Amino acid sequence: MSAGGASPSSQNLLRNRRAVNLGRYWVYLFFLGELIIFSILGTNFFSAQNLQNILVASTTILLLAAGETFVILTGGIDLSVGFVMGLSCVICAKIMVTLQALGLPGSVAILLGIAGCLLIGLLPGLLNGFLIAKLRVPPFIATFGMYGIAYGLAEIISNNVPISGLPPQAGFVGNGYLLYYLPGKALSWFSPPQGISRQEIRQVVPLFPNVFLLAIIAVAIFGFILARTQFGQHTYAIGGSVDAARRAGILVDRHLIKVYMISSFFAALGGVMFTLRYVTGRADAGSARMLDAIAAVVIGGASLYGGTGTMIGSIIGTLIIGVLETGMVNLGLPTYNKYVYVGIILIMAVLIDQFFPEETKGEV
Repeated sequence: MSAGGASPSSQNLLRNRRAVNLGRYWVYLFFLGELIIFSILGTNFFSAQNLQNILVASTTILLLAAGETFVILTGGIDLSVGFVMGLSCVICAKIMVTLQALGLPGSVAILLGIAGCLLIGLLPGLLNGFLIAKLRVPPFIATFGMYGIAYGLAEIISNNVPISGLPPQAGFVGNGYLLYYLPGKALSWFSPPQGISRQEIRQVVPLFPNVFLLAIIAVAIFGFILARTQFGQHTYAIGGSVDAARRAGILVDRHLIKVYMISSFFAALGGVMFTLRYVTGRADAGSARMLDAIAAVVIGGASLYGGTGTMIGSIIGTLIIGVLETGMVNLGLPTYNKYVYVGIILIMAVLIDQFFPEETKGEV
């Protein structure tokens, strides 16, 4: 090494380390930059109400992305989640309306509707997993076929019109918040403070949407399963090499069926959240969110080849899309422009996955 300068080998090592850090942390830097740009260009971007809007906008994407994370980690893909969500939304609403018509209390009808929806919502994933694991149908074809089946069934059940007439309590849950804060005067749980004037009601700040809190609890549970349990280890192993996983004694076919059922479960949970929030059942409830969910997982650091990625990364990818969507509304821009920007970010994420060192993958 020359006096006063680093050797060529140490310079190369420094460059490689910088490349690793860029590949590992670029999504966090991008998210931070996104927040800075919208806070400068937008109006009251960091207001409590706008932050709640970001969380609400992210809820459906987060749920679909959580299920998609498991699938993509195995090297597969699930194109059916958007319309499985729509089918589940219709089933949930239909059960609630039917039970209410039979004279059951609204709260009972809601609980049974949710339970029935989540159980039935496992069936598309079971069929997808069986086709892929046992009959060796490519994931793209199997889930694309389920995409059409789920949409068609949802339209048949709803007679091609949104289902209405749900118990009003559904809206209280779906549009409620954990906390309600009246600056300098009161703080209450689940409902606005009692005994305040109409003028004060307008000043109440709602905090933490119920739908997002329920979603993040479910995602946290399955994130723990993915990161800390044998099931999660087997998921990564299958994505790394199916043959090696079989030689290691992993029951690959059974595991893949479970993974696609997890994806279907999260899609059904997304349908429940939509039903509670909008108090209706729509066949197209999740049609616009399937690509967002896949993009969130890939932007968050998962490789489409399988074996790398984390739930935390998928959450960050979801928030990037949620902030982008809400920020464009804040700026008064047409929201359909979002698809252009999401597409650019997605391509950038794939390029980083391709061209940066192996050490950068799966670290987010």
